[in-house]
Amino acid sequence: MSAMYPNLLQPLDLGFTQLKNRVLMGSMHTGLEEDKAGLHKLAAFYQERVKGGVGLIVTGGVSPNLRGRLHPFSAEFSKPKHAQAHQVVTDAVHEHGGKIALQLLHAGRYAMHPFSQSASAIKAPIARFAPSEMSVRQIKSTISDFANSAKLAQSAGYDGVEVMGSEGYLINQFICKRTNVRYDEWGGEYQNRIRFPLEIVKAIRAEVGEQFIIIFRLSMLDLVEEGSSFQEVVELAKALEKAGVTIINTGIGWHEARIPTIATQVPRGAFSWVTEQVKPHVNVPIVTCNRINTPEDAERILASGQADMVSMARPLLADPHFVLKAEQQQPKLINTCIGCNQACLDNVFKGQRATCMVNPFACYETELTLEAASQSQVVAVVGAGPAGLACATTLAERGYQVDLFDRADRIGGQFRLAMQIPGKEEFRETIRYFANRIEQTGVRLHLDTEVNADMLRDYDHIVMATGVTPREIQIDGLENSPKVIDYQTLIKEKTPVGDKIAIIGAGGIGVDVASMITEPNEHQLDDWLYEWGIDKTLTHPGGLYPYPDEASDKQVWLLQRRKGRVGKGPGKTTGWIHKRTLEKRGVHLLGGVEYQKIDQHGLHLVQNGKAQCLDVDTIVICAGQESVRSFEHRWDEFGEKLHVIGGADYAGELDAVRAIRQGVELALNL
Repeated sequence: MSAMYPNLLQPLDLGFTQLKNRVLMGSMHTGLEEDKAGLHKLAAFYQERVKGGVGLIVTGGVSPNLRGRLHPFSAEFSKPKHAQAHQVVTDAVHEHGGKIALQLLHAGRYAMHPFSQSASAIKAPIARFAPSEMSVRQIKSTISDFANSAKLAQSAGYDGVEVMGSEGYLINQFICKRTNVRYDEWGGEYQNRIRFPLEIVKAIRAEVGEQFIIIFRLSMLDLVEEGSSFQEVVELAKALEKAGVTIINTGIGWHEARIPTIATQVPRGAFSWVTEQVKPHVNVPIVTCNRINTPEDAERILASGQADMVSMARPLLADPHFVLKAEQQQPKLINTCIGCNQACLDNVFKGQRATCMVNPFACYETELTLEAASQSQVVAVVGAGPAGLACATTLAERGYQVDLFDRADRIGGQFRLAMQIPGKEEFRETIRYFANRIEQTGVRLHLDTEVNADMLRDYDHIVMATGVTPREIQIDGLENSPKVIDYQTLIKEKTPVGDKIAIIGAGGIGVDVASMITEPNEHQLDDWLYEWGIDKTLTHPGGLYPYPDEASDKQVWLLQRRKGRVGKGPGKTTGWIHKRTLEKRGVHLLGGVEYQKIDQHGLHLVQNGKAQCLDVDTIVICAGQESVRSFEHRWDEFGEKLHVIGGADYAGELDAVRAIRQGVELALNL
């Protein structure tokens, strides 16, 4: 056992079986569950995490019946053929001594099809269809379906199941009066509303026997109006233990809640205090979750007694060998999850396969394979931003001799800017990871070096990863105005901006700059909880307290030429967080703007046919980027040995997912 992480790496005795450590890989849908050849790819995905030391894996959610599917073609686990197909997954996990549980998830009113069902016929604000109210016969049939799926999971070789009772899915919909207005034995009083989850657990235990893991994902903080009170959560936890659960896992927030729970803006370990409040009331092991992305954070939580296990999903997407590196006391080599959501959740919500911004191998284990180079060649990589770093270190790992050049005095490129934005501090972890990878793989790093074409002539391959620069725009008076500054200069030099600021450009960079300018001076965990109205005293149902929004003491205008919604930024699953944050801080969000001129009076513009002048102290230009292509006029000299990746290839919306993936794929295919 590592002296650095004695609690994290301590085995957990469940009586009839033992987990080798306190790390649970939390459930996460990958999109492979429905792919034609997806289960073989999923097997390789989970097997890599078992090789990396994970104590117990929980799969993405599968439905116990047809109506419970999240989408029409989502995975179902109700027939022997499903169990037979899944044996490739359990065999792959058991081959390396791992344990795995199948998550059973009935979508209820969150189902994206017209056959959805729920405790009551109340439409979810995030759903397209209103559910039908389940009859008593349908309720009892669904309970049997859960038990049937658990029995089939056992026959498929799974070590257990996790019953999804949180996040606002069907079981949660029965528990809360927000969604359960029934007057029969399945509604009304709390004891009736929790009958459904308890009968499910009892039915499963009766089918699978005593030596089978049953995890229940309990919503401990609903973060919606008319959610469960703390006393009700404890009552259900006790009843679940009596009904036969092996482990209780923490669930935080419904999907319809308007409070961030897992994005990078959420402080690390932001909800472990919730699990801590429930833990003394039960005797079974209890798991905490959300934004635990380093072994240090996990060890701190376990050592303080807040939980018996920690659940990590995306951190094990980012680095499958997270636990192994902790055991080897090499935390500096962990590829840390930065909570961006851009390649995992964003992909899944777009119907695409999940992967990871900082680890493109995730969910592509059978397709992206690292093989030793057939011959050792010398490669120059110009630019030590995300694309160049990914390419250089992967090439070196394959056995190439790599020289990595950058004209800056430090590596990181645009990530070095991003990490200075409040809520994006995690980006520094990626820079730390690559810095150590450079040392580990033997990349020769040349900083403060301006490369020219003559320096590159003798290399076997040349990779241009020179990144982007702010795009220049034309507005009368812009060039000579002392009020104007570009976003790179503002972030790098921490330039004072005054009390009134106009931001030209409302893409991802503009949103980040607006957030940075309006960020409160003090922003610890309690400040963040207060800002989002989360009741840490747990005296209000659902864990919400109606704090009023508190506007920033600065006046900020976020402007865009395009008409429509302003302030979301590019993230599909995080855009609403950005917009809500800016709204709470009183930022003026203006779309459909035409810029007229800049003079001593401020920024003159026209919106909806109405002219106005914003009397501002500073005008920040965030109007996109342009590719940096140093000595491009001589690129033809290099012929086929020249490769262009990242921002140098296409500036776009600073797409780090594409940049890092390009770097890795080029390195694998060279």
